[in-house]
Amino acid sequence: MTDNGGPELISVILPAYNCERTIENTVKSVLGQTYGNIEIIIVEDASQDGTAEKCRELAGQDKRIRLFNNLSNMGSLKTRLKAVGMAGGEWIAFIDSDDLWQPLKLERQLRLRDETGCDIVYTASAFIDGEGNSFDWILHVPEKVGYRRLLKQNIISNSSVLVRKKDFLKYSPAEEPENGMHEDFACWLSMLRDGFTARGIDEPLITYRVSRRSTSGNKRKASVMNMNTYKCIGLGFFERWFYQACYAVNGLKKYRHLKR
Repeated sequence: MTDNGGPELISVILPAYNCERTIENTVKSVLGQTYGNIEIIIVEDASQDGTAEKCRELAGQDKRIRLFNNLSNMGSLKTRLKAVGMAGGEWIAFIDSDDLWQPLKLERQLRLRDETGCDIVYTASAFIDGEGNSFDWILHVPEKVGYRRLLKQNIISNSSVLVRKKDFLKYSPAEEPENGMHEDFACWLSMLRDGFTARGIDEPLITYRVSRRSTSGNKRKASVMNMNTYKCIGLGFFERWFYQACYAVNGLKKYRHLKR
């Protein structure tokens, strides 16, 4: 609740790049939340397909959508930071442009936040392939996760997170290396290392799309980005390799369920 007794504004951050086929369903899943006091901040990152036009159409259909356009492609990190900087809510949620939310997602997360006083709320995930077909598997999550546990596997999906705007801006990396990194993972790790708390809802309140073209679908690229993430948060050489091995084992266990 806000100081005037009304429901607080939650800002939903949605970077958009070359996603004309999926973004409409993504936006509709956010607008369909049972918690209604939201704004969706879409930053269109100079796409090469029809994403910009699709975003304009969506923004014209609901006043809760705020649309911004990058004049040139800025990449996911800078685009996300730009969107967060324009958020009007004290708390923000993220969704990637090809993922989906279940209607109770925000309502359930806000309730858990208020009950526990935690700093990050995340959820379990269901999965679909690039054509929208469901996988018969759910990524379950623990009730809470700490720094050392998260180093071994990033079970905090970016599209599931609810977090304070100021905390994200403080802990998110400002730049990423040439070969990329998992900037959201680096943020959650840095926060947990500094004593922030994360609590999970073990229900698939988000649906994650697995695409061959996605970073997660390219295991070699994801591995390089993961090592860069560990380096970004200050892990030493041997620590990086130890946790990379743990991450790889957990990743194999995960993606054996996501084969077609």
